[in-house]
Amino acid sequence: MTSLLTPDEPAPVRILRPEGASGFLLAADHAGRLIPRTLGALGLDETERSRHIAWDIGIAAVTEELAARLDATAVLQTYSRLVIDCNRAPGHPTSIPPVSETTPIPGNENLSGEDRAARRHAIFGPYHAALTRLLDAREAAGRRTILVAMHSFTPVFKGVARAVEVGVLYHHETPLSRLMLDLLRAEGDLVVGANEPYAITDDSDYTVPVHGEGRALPHVEIEIRQDLIADPAGQSAWAYRMARLLEEASKRLDWTNGR
Repeated sequence: MTSLLTPDEPAPVRILRPEGASGFLLAADHAGRLIPRTLGALGLDETERSRHIAWDIGIAAVTEELAARLDATAVLQTYSRLVIDCNRAPGHPTSIPPVSETTPIPGNENLSGEDRAARRHAIFGPYHAALTRLLDAREAAGRRTILVAMHSFTPVFKGVARAVEVGVLYHHETPLSRLMLDLLRAEGDLVVGANEPYAITDDSDYTVPVHGEGRALPHVEIEIRQDLIADPAGQSAWAYRMARLLEEASKRLDWTNGR
């Protein structure tokens, strides 16, 4: 199989603080918007490649600062989800979308099985292998782990404005998801959604079902509205807030039944 990435291109995954002392492990599936040179620009101009369809705007910076504040390991995906979505099972219709929101993606049309396999091998595989390797090592060392999937969402989707500012997402409600909902609502200055703007399902999601539920780890997915973290001030404020609330949730979590 021909390699999708050339040796001088960035690796598909960044690992921050691999020796972090915290019980938290942060995963950012849509942190980057790079496109491999072999794929050109997927037929999109720079405006389209900068939009929310290509990545989770602001979440990389929030995750980086949150990892520093918590002394937590973080795993960030480098390439655009338009190349391959690392929060979708390979083969899912939105894994390599020919249309995202209402925007056609010319470079994703009429792909061969080999084309799809090359993207999975170069980007999806290494990202999830890194998560697996880190989680295996923590389990072998007897370390407690809370998996936090970090995402952001667009304020307007298909012309519909979203009032929710932060969402707590889960597949099956867990003690941790309830704690985070309670803590975020107690802040008093936020519009908080439970499974808004999305809900996690086995079909539509990958990271939480596989690495969180699959390992019976305490886990939660956080979605922050992108206009709130579009600049450094907002990113820093949200990293500070999330560090404070996640640490409080961890203190309250019953580790005998923490999922």
